[in-house]
Amino acid sequence: MTKRMSRELTRKQYLDLYYYMRLNRAVEETMVKLFRQNKIVGGLYSSLGQEAISIGTCYALEKKDWIAPMIRNIGALLVKGVPPRDIFMQHMAKYDSPTKGRDGTSHFGDLDNLHIVSPISMLGDLIPVMTGVAIGGRYLGQKVVTMTWIGDGGSSTGVFHEGLNFAATQKAPFVLILENNLWAYSTPVRRQVPLENLADRAKAYGIESYIVDGNNVVAVYNTAREAVERARAGEGPILIEAKTFRRLGHAQHDPAEYVPKEMRAYWEARDPIALYEKFLTAGKLLDAADKKEIDDKLEKLLAAEREFAENSPMPPAEFAEGGVYCTGDDCHKIRANWERPIAEVTPPRSSVKAVWTVPGFGSGKGSGGADAPIHFGDTPQLVAEKPANNGRPGKAVAKPAGKSAPKKAKAAAAGASRKARR
Repeated sequence: MTKRMSRELTRKQYLDLYYYMRLNRAVEETMVKLFRQNKIVGGLYSSLGQEAISIGTCYALEKKDWIAPMIRNIGALLVKGVPPRDIFMQHMAKYDSPTKGRDGTSHFGDLDNLHIVSPISMLGDLIPVMTGVAIGGRYLGQKVVTMTWIGDGGSSTGVFHEGLNFAATQKAPFVLILENNLWAYSTPVRRQVPLENLADRAKAYGIESYIVDGNNVVAVYNTAREAVERARAGEGPILIEAKTFRRLGHAQHDPAEYVPKEMRAYWEARDPIALYEKFLTAGKLLDAADKKEIDDKLEKLLAAEREFAENSPMPPAEFAEGGVYCTGDDCHKIRANWERPIAEVTPPRSSVKAVWTVPGFGSGKGSGGADAPIHFGDTPQLVAEKPANNGRPGKAVAKPAGKSAPKKAKAAAAGASRKARR
């Protein structure tokens, strides 16, 4: 561990991590109750046992940075500032939800204020998207870092590799969190990847990677913080593999009976919140009074947020025809936020000749036998040889019969052969 990674957090930061992990779990527990009351529209996905990853990684970002969470990253939304009521209403398809009831689960974003890009259901597609956001931020001089998350199963998609390769070639200020929770729905990692460490995938693209205990929120934060700082400093994208376990099924409908009981028991004993409570108590950062204060705060907050969400109306039927396509300024009024002089990236200061030097591409033979000039990039352009006798027709040069006769004979034989085949 480097000196930069081993630095201490303040007491407030330690307790922030604890609060957000507790909030993450409490929000999801509340939604389970809503789901069982048939108040959730669509599926419900859990991050039980993985809270330390969403909280620790997103907490390492600055306010101006961008995230694109997936279905198990509600914790990242909370750290970014999304109120629980928005998450409840979004899952309940209420009119006051971020998408006005048009979409469900965590499929919403906030491009204006919180810098959140909505999830994409096709796993891996957010990697090139967030690479583009990172490149755009660099172009505008914003010095932002972008982050998204992917599962072990999603790391086997084609766009994962295409996107990571694109990020690497562009040296994008981008951090990818690979949550290795050991199961891609019902497929164990060992049945889909012949690797012990998925972080090794980074080697193929020449980028740096880390492996971290995904149930240790302090380790996750420190690792993510260093990766974010390196990406912001211009070192390019970084991959972090967080090893953890998905303690519930893929969604509420999945009992996950395919998971061995011994494996489940092992990871339940390594609950990230329970482990962190022991760490805070041992370090005298959290006592019984502090814990009760946080308990009371969470209970009061979630009661009010749930009440607001349940009292929110459903969207009117005629509302369904609107908002299908973006129609311009009445939909999104986002403009480029330049934080560098535009002259730095516009002509004439940014002008370069659109040519490249390619060694070996100098000249070739034309159909007439003379050199045919080929100009490719900065390769010197060759001039074709001038015809002899100043352009006047020259005398035909007789070729030795010994060399021409065999060619004519071969041509005649080839013609006869073609006629025979007909």
